[in-house]
Amino acid sequence: MAVPKIVVLGAGLGGTIAAYELRAKLKGRAEIVLVGNSEDYWFVPSNPWVAVGWREPEAIRVHLPPVMERHGIAFTAAGATRLVPGENRLELGDGSTIAYDYLVIATGPDLAFDEIPGFGPQGHTLSICQTHHAAETHRRFEELCADPRPIVVGAAQGASCYGPAYEFAMILDTELKRRGVRDRVPMTFVTPEPYIGHLGLDGVGDTKGLLESEMRDRHIKWITNAKVTGVDAEVMHVEEVDEDGKTKRTHDVPFGFAMLLPAFRGVEAVRGIEGLSNPRGFILVDKHQRNQAFQNIFALGVCIAIPPVGPTPLPVGVPKTGFMIESMVTAIVENLGEILDGKEPTHEASWNAICLADFGDGGVAFIAKPQIPPRNTNWAAEGKWVHLAKVGFEKYFLRKIRKGESEPFYEKLALHVLGVKKLRFD
Repeated sequence: MAVPKIVVLGAGLGGTIAAYELRAKLKGRAEIVLVGNSEDYWFVPSNPWVAVGWREPEAIRVHLPPVMERHGIAFTAAGATRLVPGENRLELGDGSTIAYDYLVIATGPDLAFDEIPGFGPQGHTLSICQTHHAAETHRRFEELCADPRPIVVGAAQGASCYGPAYEFAMILDTELKRRGVRDRVPMTFVTPEPYIGHLGLDGVGDTKGLLESEMRDRHIKWITNAKVTGVDAEVMHVEEVDEDGKTKRTHDVPFGFAMLLPAFRGVEAVRGIEGLSNPRGFILVDKHQRNQAFQNIFALGVCIAIPPVGPTPLPVGVPKTGFMIESMVTAIVENLGEILDGKEPTHEASWNAICLADFGDGGVAFIAKPQIPPRNTNWAAEGKWVHLAKVGFEKYFLRKIRKGESEPFYEKLALHVLGVKKLRFD
């Protein structure tokens, strides 16, 4: 009798560890297939370091085909062009089709640079969202150091990932000081957040105070409630809105180097499928990470639909952080195990958050339990130890991916790297 086929769509952080955990949990009771759009896994949290030359791209790459073969996981890098859920199949980029019994969607986002005129790597701003973007940003950073000009860093309206923007602003400040040119590089932080340190989470602990203080100390100006309306070659056009979302002033912000994180949307392969995805293309899931219209489909990570934590004048999305993603993976794996045993799924993701925001010479760490308020734990701290913890995190996680380890990691990070032994993550 043929075993069921579980296809994992997406070979980033969530998809890769989902394939590992499924293999470990099901132990031959299902065929596991991982579908990516590249043969390489890139450790995206290190992209800000790539962008200033602190890491070479090759140092954060894992070549997946031999790793997956070694662990008995079928792998293709053809990517998916269209999901046909009514027929339980994926159409792939090489023209072939793959059938599935169960599908786990972990694609990550499509980067919506096209929603703002002149925005993105095809326009006038840079990106750290993908490692090849970060490599190009590094090239442009070297040009900036040779010819110092103003910098704009931040996020566009609708973005749902703010930590890397803060990280990159502080890392730029640190490296420009090391090169002795920071005094010739004015910096402005532009964000749709209603206040500095909101992070799409309505703050965690005193992130507002911590990040405002850090930016003042580093002479970084900011514009909050900022809507980017367009980008020209050396000028960013920004509308600053009031509490009702009405424009209260406009800014033409000059720059010689600009990096803003974009809004996200679901990838084209899953957009516009009734019952599966919302109007932005994010996958609709219940508390068991399962889609109700197509109950053999599960989803996790950045690609799922999560409502904002509360009303804001401009769209501010909720980040899907690593701990949250890892807990979604574990819930899906346990639920698929129950389904194969003929039971109903019972597991739910914990959705806790632990984040390390590296500033190059220090940083801010926060723990939110759960990630979306109200919370049982709401903690943030700063110090040089955060930078060291982030370096250790990179080494540990790359080793985990290279070795095919399925053991959840983020609780270890909370309890051992941070040393916050009083916190529990149930």
